[in-house]
Amino acid sequence: MKKLRKYRYKIRFPSRTDNLEMVRDFVHGLAVKAGFVEERADQISLAVDEACTNVIKHAHKFNARRMIDLAVIYDKSQIEIIITDKGKGFDPRKLQKPDLSKYIHEAKMGGLGIHLMKTLMDEVNYTFNPGVKNQVSMVKYINHQQ
Repeated sequence: MKKLRKYRYKIRFPSRTDNLEMVRDFVHGLAVKAGFVEERADQISLAVDEACTNVIKHAHKFNARRMIDLAVIYDKSQIEIIITDKGKGFDPRKLQKPDLSKYIHEAKMGGLGIHLMKTLMDEVNYTFNPGVKNQVSMVKYINHQQ
């Protein structure tokens, strides 16, 4: 069996919301390069935007001196994005599934980022060790484009 060639790209950026456009463009470009159609590349970059926003807002509390590491690894079958920070940890197992009708009726804002990430991506996994290293890993398979 022939081993697939993996491509790896990494960036490190300050924990600021004005960096999110650059992050979206970086991820979108690599998703297209990996073989995803535009719509799927948009979804992947949106999921990454949500994950990075959570780090900026919750883990780093808008502290622009903190850094976020983002790695993109892809081959002909999938793309994986790994976001790493050293901020306040988060245990997603403690998060309840959102009641979407309640959000609509009460016009609630925020709180749907993780739900959106899990909806847009095929896999979303967390590892956390607050203050040391927290990671979210998201995978999208190319054959799931239909």
